[in-house]
Amino acid sequence: MKKYRAIGIMSGTSLDGLDIVLCEFEKKGYSWDFSILEADTLTYSKEWKQKLLKAPHISGLELCRLDNDYGTFIGESIKNFLKSKKIKIDLIASHGHTLFHQPSDGLTFQIGNGANIASATTITTVCNFRALDVALKGQGAPLVPIGDLMLFPEYYYCLNMGGFANISYTWYKKRLAFDICPVNIIINKLANEIGKEFDQDGRIAGTGKVHQDLLILLNKITFYFVKPPKSLSREWVEKEFIPIIEKYNISIEDKLRTIYEHIAKQINRTLDSPVKKKILVTGGGAYNKFLIGLLKEKSHHQFVIPDPILVEYKEALIFAFLGTLRLRHENNCLSSVTGASHDNIGGVIYRI
Repeated sequence: MKKYRAIGIMSGTSLDGLDIVLCEFEKKGYSWDFSILEADTLTYSKEWKQKLLKAPHISGLELCRLDNDYGTFIGESIKNFLKSKKIKIDLIASHGHTLFHQPSDGLTFQIGNGANIASATTITTVCNFRALDVALKGQGAPLVPIGDLMLFPEYYYCLNMGGFANISYTWYKKRLAFDICPVNIIINKLANEIGKEFDQDGRIAGTGKVHQDLLILLNKITFYFVKPPKSLSREWVEKEFIPIIEKYNISIEDKLRTIYEHIAKQINRTLDSPVKKKILVTGGGAYNKFLIGLLKEKSHHQFVIPDPILVEYKEALIFAFLGTLRLRHENNCLSSVTGASHDNIGGVIYRI
C-alpha cells in the first residue's frame, strides 16, 4: 500500500484528555505526505481523571482490570468519533497512558490494552510502542523524532511543550532527540493549588517574581548535565523536582514565575546552533504567551507556531504514522535517539 488512513490516539501526563486524530499518509518516492482530516480531544470525566491519577498506587489485579477498561474506553471513544463517517480506516495507533517509565530498570508501562481497542472497534490496532526499545536497552523515548524527520523536514528543530519539553534535530546526519525539562506537568500542578486548571497565557506567572535561589537550585539538577539519550517521567518530577520547590515558602505566583524562567533557560541552552534556525513549536505550551515571549527574548532563532490543529495534535498524528510504519515492517524507533542497541520496529499488532 502507498496510502493509509490511520487514527492516532494520545493521552499525555497533564491529563488534559484523550486526543483522537484521523490522518491520511501517502508514500511518494522517499518522502511522505500527510494530512489531518479531523481531530478531537475527549476531556476526561472526573471519574476517569481520578482513576488515572490513582492508577500508579493500586494493586496488580486492579491495574490489570484498569488496563482492559481503559482500552475499552479508548475503543468506544473511537467508535463515537467515527459514528457518522463512512470511510475505511486501515489502522488505529494508540500510545496509551503512561503510568510507569523507568528505562534504567528496563521498565515502561502504558495502559490501554490494544486487544480491547481492537475488540471494540474491529479495526487493526497497534499499541505498546515503547517496550521493545526499552528491552533493547534504550530509553523507549522520545518516539516522535522519526515523524519529525520524515514529516517536517523543513524545520531544523522540532520543539514540543506538553507535560515535558522535548526536542529533535539532525546533527551530522544523525537524528538526536531528548526530553529537556518539565513544563505543563509542573505548571498545572501549581495552578491547581490555587484553584486553576492551568495558567492561561502565563497570566499567573506574569504577576510573580523570579526567586534567584530557587532558580539556581533548579538549574543545578543533575539531569540537565547528563548527555542524551535521556528521558523524563512523572516519577522523576515527584522525586527530584517537586522537593526542591517545596523547600521555599514563597507564593505560587513566584514559584511559577521562577519555573518559567527555568524552562526558558533549559530550552534555550539546547538550541546550540549559532546560525538562526526555524523551530517548529507544538504542544499546549505553544499557547502560553508568557512562556513563548521568554523563549523569544532569550534566543536568536525563529519560533514558528503552526495551525492550532497541528499544535494540539502533532503527537497523535505522529503515533498514527508510527503505527503505519509498523504495519509496513519499517523502523519506527531510532537508536540514535533512544540509545537502544539498534533501530527497531516497535508496537504490538492486534487484528480482528
